[in-house]
Formats: sequence, C-alpha cells, structure tokens
Amino acid sequence: MECTMLNESKTLPGVFVDLRPIEVSDAVATCKWRSADRARHLNQGAQTPNDQARWIASRPQSEHNFIIQLKSNQPVGMLSLVDVDERNSRAETGRFLIGEEDLVKGQPVAIEAMALLYDFAFNGLGLARLYGTIAASNTLMIKWQKFLGMKQEGVLRNHYRIGGEFQDAVAMGILEDEYRTVFLARAKALMAAGKVPVPTT
Repeated sequence: MECTMLNESKTLPGVFVDLRPIEVSDAVATCKWRSADRARHLNQGAQTPNDQARWIASRPQSEHNFIIQLKSNQPVGMLSLVDVDERNSRAETGRFLIGEEDLVKGQPVAIEAMALLYDFAFNGLGLARLYGTIAASNTLMIKWQKFLGMKQEGVLRNHYRIGGEFQDAVAMGILEDEYRTVFLARAKALMAAGKVPVPTT
C-alpha cells in the first residue's frame, strides 16, 4: 500500500513522543489496535486492513488524525481532532487509543500525546473549546479526563452500540481557559513524575 498523507497536518514533536499524520500504510497496525480488547469502549471499526486503509484514505480535511509514535519512530497509538469548526472555534477529540501498551509502560506517553493535541488545537488552530464523548462504562477514562480539566456536560442516552448493547455516552468539554489553568499544570506535573498510568480507551 502507498504511504499517502491524508491532510495538511504536520508532525507535532514532543519529548517522549511525536504525533504524525496517519498514513494509509498505518492500516495494518491501527486495524490490529482497533480489534484488541483495549479498544472495547470504541465504536466498531474496520474489520480488515484493507477496509481500514479505505477508511484512512477517506478522512475529510476537517479532521486531523495522528499516530502516536515513540522517538524511535515506533508507532504505539492514535488520536484525532475531528469536526474542526473554525466559525464556532471548536473541535471534537476522539479515537484516543494506546495500541502498544507494553512499549509505553513507565513513560508519560498518553499524557504527552494529549498535551500535543491540545496545544495544536488551542495554540495552533486558535480554538476556544474541545469536546468529546466517552462510553459510560469507561469509568477510568472519564475520571482521568475530569482530573485533566474536562467538565461533564451531559449524558447522551443509548448513544453507542458496543458489544451488541446500547450504552450511554458521557459528553465532556474543556474551554481554553480551563486548558491553560487546569490541564497544563496537571499535565506538567504528571510528566515530571515520570511513570503515568496508560488510560484504557
């Protein structure tokens, strides 16, 4: 498969990881991650690498889909900024998945990946608000996001069908001032502490 760039997103460099734009050649790895037990809280994705490649190639310009990779260039996860709405200065975060948990243990990979995405959204794109939904059963992720500054804004009833059953979604959001006053301080503290638990998606 060709190594095709999907949008004009640039690689976002960090200390422990970089975020680089997803490529069609990432289909095999991301399909494997999406089919693992760690992805059980996500909507069902493509079932084959070819389907995943088609999905990657079809992403619109309003999305910024990133691969999380170690400084060794080893891909370990993914996350996205979608539905970027410049008029209303907002976007949705999603598809956050650490697919190679064993490779990131003992490193603040998840928190730095979030910090890079938030910096891109608030400082790079100048957005005023980020939002997203989390399956209600994913209590660890909800707790983690609240600690990092997101506020619960409501519940969407029977919003997801996961494992053949409907499930509520918890709607969450963070504003620019909350990012600067809450998220940045707590993210820096976690990264300075070193070993950070990897949240389950």
